Amino acid sequence: MTKHVFVTGGVASSLGKGLTASALGRLLKSRGLRVTMQKLDPYLNVDPGTMNPFEHGEVFITDDGGETDLDLGHYERFIDENLTRRSNATTGSIYSSVIAAERRGDYLGRTVQVIPHITDEIKNRIRALADDDTDVVITEVGGTVGDIEILPFLEAIRQFRLDVGPENVFYLHVTLVPFIGPSGEQKTKPTQHSVTELRSRGIQPDGIVCRSDEAISDELKRKISRLCDVPFEGVINAADADSLYEIPLVVHDEGLDSFICKHFRLDDVPEADLEDWRALVDKVFAAEQTVRVGIIGKYVSLIDAYLSVVEALNHSGIYSSVKVEIDWIQAEEVEGLLTERLRNLDGIVIPGGFGERGVEGKIAAAGYAREHGIPCLGLCLGLQVMTIEYARNQLGLAGANSLEFDPQTKHPVVNLMDDQRDVTEKGGTMRLGAYVAQLEPGSKVAEAYGEVTVSERHRHRYEFNSKYRSAFDDGDFWASGESPDGRLVEFVELRSHPFWVATQAHPELKSRPNRPAPLFRSFIEAVVERQNGRNPQLLTLDEDSSVSSSS
Repeated sequence: MTKHVFVTGGVASSLGKGLTASALGRLLKSRGLRVTMQKLDPYLNVDPGTMNPFEHGEVFITDDGGETDLDLGHYERFIDENLTRRSNATTGSIYSSVIAAERRGDYLGRTVQVIPHITDEIKNRIRALADDDTDVVITEVGGTVGDIEILPFLEAIRQFRLDVGPENVFYLHVTLVPFIGPSGEQKTKPTQHSVTELRSRGIQPDGIVCRSDEAISDELKRKISRLCDVPFEGVINAADADSLYEIPLVVHDEGLDSFICKHFRLDDVPEADLEDWRALVDKVFAAEQTVRVGIIGKYVSLIDAYLSVVEALNHSGIYSSVKVEIDWIQAEEVEGLLTERLRNLDGIVIPGGFGERGVEGKIAAAGYAREHGIPCLGLCLGLQVMTIEYARNQLGLAGANSLEFDPQTKHPVVNLMDDQRDVTEKGGTMRLGAYVAQLEPGSKVAEAYGEVTVSERHRHRYEFNSKYRSAFDDGDFWASGESPDGRLVEFVELRSHPFWVATQAHPELKSRPNRPAPLFRSFIEAVVERQNGRNPQLLTLDEDSSVSSSS
């Protein structure tokens, strides 16, 4: 029977429940178990798709088009499995399902209540992942114990143990052991109070992961064990690590995976094979060369808004044995202000986003990279602004723009797909999930992927306007990838530039620490080559020269 691990958190938010769950998934998979993961989010939004990035961070897209919590990105990167929209359930989606069922008459006129109807729907979402091909389902409950909005989730997972048997359920609670400076001590009281709150909801944790700045002593572990009624070997310390990819090794050395396997009576499961993972971590810290990459973004004050982009850059840095240092550059401040800052970059990434704010700055950065031979990678909106920049400054299409930003532009080089022009509801024009593209042989993108048929995930509603394809055919600009039917441009690049490449997709979403996304890998390789002097700048400009973003 499928085993279930439920990960809850207490004391404070942002303790790393998602990373703890992901690390555990990596460890169990390294023991030969088939693992999948799930996030239960307590907010009332049906999904994070309409949420401001400042509110929630990035929206992680699955192959089947699910707009999900960013923790699913951690899950996929650690367990190296493609998840689906079923791996994220919110209070909003659960209530929507229950209310829809009530409207259909599924409850035969009975009073619909939180218990049993909402809790039953939560349990249905959990059971949906427990198929014959899965040995362990790890379910993270968002929020913090004590929050009123997570009470139905706690009640559901409490009931779940009765439904499937205690030998098939493990409750793992993540808490904080803070260091109090004036007293010079690490304090266990927050953990005690958090476990007391969890117990008040009918859940006795089987294991506790104690987050701390520094390692905690065995004496403190025994105290937590005694006062929280958890075996000593079930008190796991996860002190701060220098790299998030160290976390599986940290909790493995603490015995977390062995303790859970013992609880589940998985006596025939082999020891964790972490040789490749340890080699990966060793490579993280072995890099001596540093490259500086600027991310030109609209949401740079919240790094989580570009979490997968950052990790894809880190993965590529690991592959190329370099440390990637990121310079966060606010797109609104780029235009005419930061040419000196851009000049000191080894590479530029222009990530996705929605709305007009900061677009002119992104266009300016794309032009600066093009004129100075700086490797530049455009993602989703990045492709669109790079297209606009080239149209304005190389093709002479004055005022070229996207219909998203200027509905009156004379040259809408970016627009909605023709068959979506009449769709008034914005959600109707979104292209979500994995789409296949055909790459042009001999192109930089085909060389990066090593094949000409690829699949990447999308999240956008505007596209390169194919009516302008002939205008862009100047011998340098190349639509180097398109949809199988030839209607949609998926990749563009410049033949003469070391690396000025963009995609309408989000390849960062499929990047793995031991298998970086091909475009990111090639981008970092170009960055390293430029820094090492093997790719000279295309143009020699005066010191005071600056890029023009004029229309």
